[in-house]
Amino acid sequence: MPTPTRAAVVESGGAPFALDDIVLADPGPHEAVVRMVAAGLCHTDLSVAGGGLPFPLPGVLGHEGAGIVEAVGSAVTGVAPGDHVVLSFTSCGQCRDCRAGHPAYCATWLPLNLIGGRRADGTGTLSRDGATLGGHFFGQSSFAERALADERSLVKVDPEVPLESLAPLGCGVLTGVGAVWNVLRPTTGATLVVLGAGAVGLSAVMAAALTPADTVIAVDRVPERLALAKELGATHTVNPAEEDLLQALRDRTGGRGVDGVVETTGNVGVLRQGVDALAARGTLVVVGAPPFGTEVALDVNGLLGGKRVVGLTLGDAETQTAIPALVRLVKQGRLPLHRLITHYPFADIDQAVRDMGAGKAVKPVLVF
Repeated sequence: MPTPTRAAVVESGGAPFALDDIVLADPGPHEAVVRMVAAGLCHTDLSVAGGGLPFPLPGVLGHEGAGIVEAVGSAVTGVAPGDHVVLSFTSCGQCRDCRAGHPAYCATWLPLNLIGGRRADGTGTLSRDGATLGGHFFGQSSFAERALADERSLVKVDPEVPLESLAPLGCGVLTGVGAVWNVLRPTTGATLVVLGAGAVGLSAVMAAALTPADTVIAVDRVPERLALAKELGATHTVNPAEEDLLQALRDRTGGRGVDGVVETTGNVGVLRQGVDALAARGTLVVVGAPPFGTEVALDVNGLLGGKRVVGLTLGDAETQTAIPALVRLVKQGRLPLHRLITHYPFADIDQAVRDMGAGKAVKPVLVF
């Protein structure tokens, strides 16, 4: 039977999140109904809510869910009712990149996750008063008390770890960690720079602290976030409001430049500075997403020393392997995600949005 629930609905681009009663469709063969326990708030949610991406509104967003499975479709085998799950992105499972272990580069990633608002077959997952809502956001639309999720969005996790502490694993943490572990892969003595000390950047700092890199430099304009970065494993910090970024990075690397950069800000001026700061054969990972169509100018001759600029989606992670490993690190205290999280009751979602925009909360997590 269809499932009634309460959700945070965005009526149109720029409108606030408003709680309303909606209905989940019957789960398909490869779907499950999940009772949400927590959901992280991400800048991508705010971009879509603000009208920056062509997602069909009115609709329900949310893509860092964590909850407990209540019901499963007829063909679901990976999870069962009662399982604790973290919700992440979905993918087709059949294209070349999915089969090669790179589902974040699925051939149908954009319509399935970010802009489609419906299942792959065009049917809707959510409705209100008989009218279909935009849903299926990252295969989950988890800003609701219950979510209808794709099986490929669900990752079974250790029930001993509180779900309130795991929700950000589905996107922000996965992205920051994957930038370091899956792309930069620092070797002994490497020098890494993280541009932007928000949730993704601080996740990259924590990941870098678990590698053989011996220099990890966090860059941000907010002193409190730089202080937190030091506590989470950064060996150095730079505040570009107080000193020239390129000169500061040269000073902290003895003039050599840096081996790896994680760019999380989405600011093309900062991205360009990051590329210029690279040492020979260094790599910059582009994580921050500016508006569609944004371009950046690079010094072509400066790239000829073997520099690489690599775009990244969701850490290039295979979620069924990566997320349980991250949960184990959280349980062991080696990935202290709780230092990033501020909890809010679900009804206070707009306060969480304001606090995130004002920089008062690094990673707001809504609790149901």
